[in-house]
Amino acid sequence: MKSSIAISKNKIISEIDPRLYGSFIEHMGRAVYEGIYEPKHPSANEKGFRKDVLSLIKELNVPLIRYPGGNFVSGYNWEDGIGPVEERPRRLDLAWRTIETNEVGLHEFMEWSKEANAEVNMAVNLGTRGIDEARNLLEYCNFEGGTYWSDLRKKNGAEKPFGIKTWSLGNEMDGPWQIGHKTAYEYGRLAEETAKAMKLVDDNIELVVCGSSTSKMPTFGSWEMTVLEHAYEHVDYLSLHCYYGNPENDLENYLAQSLDMDRFIKGVVAMCDAIKSKKGSDKKINLSFDEWNVWYHSNEQDKEIKPWQVAPPLLEDIYNFEDALLIGCLLITLLKNADRVKIACLAQLVNVIAPIMTNKEGDVWKQTIFYPFMQVSNFGRGVVLEPETKSDTYATKDFDEVPFLESIATYDEYKKEMVVFAVNRSKNEHLDFSINVEGFEMEEIVETTQMSGYDIKETNQEKEKVNLSKGNSIELQTNSVKTKLKPLSWNVIRISVK
Repeated sequence: MKSSIAISKNKIISEIDPRLYGSFIEHMGRAVYEGIYEPKHPSANEKGFRKDVLSLIKELNVPLIRYPGGNFVSGYNWEDGIGPVEERPRRLDLAWRTIETNEVGLHEFMEWSKEANAEVNMAVNLGTRGIDEARNLLEYCNFEGGTYWSDLRKKNGAEKPFGIKTWSLGNEMDGPWQIGHKTAYEYGRLAEETAKAMKLVDDNIELVVCGSSTSKMPTFGSWEMTVLEHAYEHVDYLSLHCYYGNPENDLENYLAQSLDMDRFIKGVVAMCDAIKSKKGSDKKINLSFDEWNVWYHSNEQDKEIKPWQVAPPLLEDIYNFEDALLIGCLLITLLKNADRVKIACLAQLVNVIAPIMTNKEGDVWKQTIFYPFMQVSNFGRGVVLEPETKSDTYATKDFDEVPFLESIATYDEYKKEMVVFAVNRSKNEHLDFSINVEGFEMEEIVETTQMSGYDIKETNQEKEKVNLSKGNSIELQTNSVKTKLKPLSWNVIRISVK
């Protein structure tokens, strides 16, 4: 089969916000305890954080990490996690029915995030708490000094403010599972007033207001419109969450789920713009896709977990090769929508539906999904070039026309490098792939890599079998690049340009 993309230096979708490659650490399962933090581990630093885990996080080049939840935040008192560790209370976490020791709290996480070279997207509790909790936390984190909360931060060891820029106004407040679940009207009013109070404390922050937990929620659409009707002028981003799975073992339909993500994004953008038009506003609300991933492998085993443990193994999906292919398609979709999706957080980062897994007192290893995320995060910088794609299509039970080729290109002017990311969804056929270029003078192929040839159910649990290899041979011409994409493959082509 033949396939191609045509790209031009003059046709740009958007500059890429680095926060598109964010991630997420929640106080649940083994994400924090036995994940990023394990004081007795041989690799632990003086603060108790695993240096081997930090090393892999730096490989992923994650610029932003959402914290401390997730569902956890809706019952969390942030004050429990400050002050002397030995004096902190142990609490019931009702979200995941576990015990939270509060051994890791705000100061520890902020120190760890610096080690990880990442900023923090801090979530406030709008489930069991509200305006006071949010404004006090912001004052504690960002105010210089001379007030109760800022001086308490200094007393607890942080002389300088944390300077957190990005803040989330609660989590999934549309979900009946959420502690303190609210109607769209209740949440919209609370988010509006909380946002106003927080920006009085620090008008340099950016705020993310909760959209729908998935596009399958019965309130999807009406939730967004109602919440934005109240909060539009006081917030900066609207959140989206979505997870995908393949419980029916339908590969063709599974690899097409990126089309659902694209449809979800475009629908929410339309809602934002409809409220903008209705209000006659000059302000544009962008999107924060701050939870996305594959999540379904661990559903049955999680039913066997006994409640009220400390750091039980929750949501420990073991990813396979087909999951890595879908993650590649989802990353390409986020790039295609980079004009409006400015923040995205792969949920989560360590152990809990994560690209990085740890063994207690043992080693750390890369899941199959580690590789496409790592490559796009590191090489998908600069601007996104608008592609004109040609590809044969196939039909599935959920989608009428699914292109065999999923592809996007980015251009980093600083590095003088164009990068093409591509997935071949075909199970059996190679794709004769052409990249037709206008406005660039290509010099040489810097690198070409692929993930291909693996059984679709192959994992990295026993041994890291699924990883990157050298790509197929490439023919570089004046205005084009030609190669073959193997069946069921993830491909990255880096090209230096003058």
